[in-house]
Amino acid sequence: MTISDPPPPVTYREAGVDIDAGNRVVSMIRAAVASTHRPEVSSELGGFGALFHPDWKKYQDPVLVSATDGVGTKLKLAFLTGRLDTVGIDLVAMSVNDLVVQGAEPLFFLDYFATGRLNPDDAATVIQGIAAGCRQAGCALIGGETAEMPGFYPDGEFDLAGFAVGIVEKSAIIDGRTIVPGDAVIGLASSGPHSNGYSLIRRLVLGEGGPGLEHPFAGSTLGEALLAPTRIYVRALLELLKHQPIKGLVHITGGGFWENIPRVLPASVRVELNKRAWPRPPVFTLLQSLGRITEEEMLRTFNCGLGMIVIVAAETAEAALAHLRQAGEEAWLVGRVHARQGSDEKTVVIHD
Repeated sequence: MTISDPPPPVTYREAGVDIDAGNRVVSMIRAAVASTHRPEVSSELGGFGALFHPDWKKYQDPVLVSATDGVGTKLKLAFLTGRLDTVGIDLVAMSVNDLVVQGAEPLFFLDYFATGRLNPDDAATVIQGIAAGCRQAGCALIGGETAEMPGFYPDGEFDLAGFAVGIVEKSAIIDGRTIVPGDAVIGLASSGPHSNGYSLIRRLVLGEGGPGLEHPFAGSTLGEALLAPTRIYVRALLELLKHQPIKGLVHITGGGFWENIPRVLPASVRVELNKRAWPRPPVFTLLQSLGRITEEEMLRTFNCGLGMIVIVAAETAEAALAHLRQAGEEAWLVGRVHARQGSDEKTVVIHD
């Protein structure tokens, strides 16, 4: 009987985790991360924790505001098309838009990128997109985590999560409590479905009888239209706040109009919108036609062309529209606030 040689030592890389690939990603994204720098950032990329030192002297009673979100199944379309440069912007947008609706300035952002097998080029492309979103929002990308988990995700796929922190003076928090009947409702244009409703979108576009992502659409393809990154409204809204008060802000995300608008309204009021006051982008018309979706369901699932709602006093509405348009936003007066007659009355009414 002979004693066989012991098997060779097993490495972490052979188990599916490539530390060197992770280090290459850090090297590839360093310049993009640096491009988001703010003076308050007190640490370099690669530390155990990221340091951020706000200038507390600028505030009398500062409040930190935090938000977290992902991109959802929109990622599936990115995998199918190989278009990975926009989903990072989506990731930032979904959190910073939630911060600004409370009047907060986004300060910093962290990302979590998880995959089964790390492709440095793909990871770098995504994180460079995250940096682009941070530049749009004026916040610093101060850290994150790249997790390689063999066997946990299918090859070529990954998941994303993002975490943002902002700051607002306590007396300047926008919470909707000053909204009264007669106030004006302004809508800001979306860039498409943003990052909501993509489970339904994939069923309509990729399911049996669907047109597919390569279907010609609006001078390009349907896939390109559906991957348009979520619009980031931060700079325009913070600039507007320098000129006049905003009574309420609504980020139209999951749940559409029916679920999001009531979140900022006092119990004594309701909002009436006129659908003819803003143009509905063709992508929503196509989706509605593909699924024979009811109008009620459309308004519950999608933003239907309005990614943000702004509520201001009626006498300042025209000035607000002018400021928003000057900041590069497409904006329309889309409705009014009315007194609510009873608890059984709808909080949001949308007229044809």
